[in-house]
Amino acid sequence: MDRNSPNSQGYKLESQLRESYGNVIYTKICHDKFSKRLLSLNNKIKIWQIILSSVTTGSFVLSLISDEQLSGIIGSALSLSLLILNTFVKNFDIVENTQKHQMASNQLWEIGEEYISLLTDFESLSQEEIVARRDQLHKKTAAVYHNSPKIDAKSCKEAKKEYKRLEAQSFTEKEIDAMLPYSIRRRNREMIESVVTKTDK
Repeated sequence: MDRNSPNSQGYKLESQLRESYGNVIYTKICHDKFSKRLLSLNNKIKIWQIILSSVTTGSFVLSLISDEQLSGIIGSALSLSLLILNTFVKNFDIVENTQKHQMASNQLWEIGEEYISLLTDFESLSQEEIVARRDQLHKKTAAVYHNSPKIDAKSCKEAKKEYKRLEAQSFTEKEIDAMLPYSIRRRNREMIESVVTKTDK
């Protein structure tokens, strides 16, 4: 299917697929960022649980050999802090939420790969086949969005920074062409199409 002319239906379909692919990958990165932050929070909580448990036990041992009232107050305060921390962990299951974000990220990665395959096969498919596969991918994406946990604003900001970093590290069309065999360079294809167009005129 032709996708070279900006006014052609093929070009419009390809543009829509490219935009959908970008949205899927952006959302995937958002889930990755949120998941990473949750893991970091979980590790910090584990460390504080160990510290508070150790200090609480130590304060009660200390009460046996020193000022019982002061040690009791310190021990009670530490026990309360540990109780609050444990209650938070129990009510907000960080590990389960992390797994949900990772699952959503994995599913979106698979959908992204399907978009790449569709864009690769674009010219060998009919318009009906492309539209059918596009609609199927839209449904799969919507299902993932519906079943995945919400993303916060901070994760979105971090994802935008990651996007810019990836853009800065990406190769230009000319650099990629230089790495590819002469016969499959995009620039050569464009030059041939330009010559053919001029000849037809």
